[in-house]
Amino acid sequence: MTEEHSLRRLLSFIVPDPCYERFFVRFDLLHGPCLKILLSKCLGLGIIAGSVMVKVPQIVKIVKARSAVGISFNAIISELVAIAGTIAYSVVNKFPFSAWGEAFFLLMQTLIIGFFTQHYGGKTAKGMIFVVLYLAVLQLLLSPITPLGVITFLQALNMPAVISSKLLQAGTIYRTGHTGELSAITMILVFAGSLARIFTSLQTVTTEGVMPLLENSVCNVKLFCTC
Repeated sequence: MTEEHSLRRLLSFIVPDPCYERFFVRFDLLHGPCLKILLSKCLGLGIIAGSVMVKVPQIVKIVKARSAVGISFNAIISELVAIAGTIAYSVVNKFPFSAWGEAFFLLMQTLIIGFFTQHYGGKTAKGMIFVVLYLAVLQLLLSPITPLGVITFLQALNMPAVISSKLLQAGTIYRTGHTGELSAITMILVFAGSLARIFTSLQTVTTEGVMPLLENSVCNVKLFCTC
């Protein structure tokens, strides 16, 4: 195996073969379409890396206060529905992991927050049942026995679920008169990640896949303004 072939294989994840030819054979480093692909891939990987920690400030704040006051459990459920739709639809359509990988890490962190809202509300058993049931349903969605029509319908619910999640959280803030243990840092990071994901999705996914992200970003701005 030649050194050039090894380099090509190493970079194939972020630079497709035609762009490899442009960059490293013809040295056309300013080729617009390939630059967009490269930027999109790097942003996608950056978003996934950032998503590992994006909701950690929220989790830490809840644990320190030993309270989840101000966080809407119904909003969490709506957000998890949207995340499940994103993961299932992306896996079924074989989208690259760099186009949706952050959804996996957001799912795990959001599940933890959902459990804590119940645990610190004195409903630990309910929280555990909620986590187990959600993971079981997600496993079912990813299995071959789930009809493609169900996955498509769930993806169609993505936008309403995202909007519902943000509105439910905004309503909780309005009713309580304060943000409680809601983390502004997490909200800012999620908003920034949504904006970056819009760009990467335009390069790797369809316009339909971008719309829920755009709605999510707009709702995050409105939610942030209520704090």
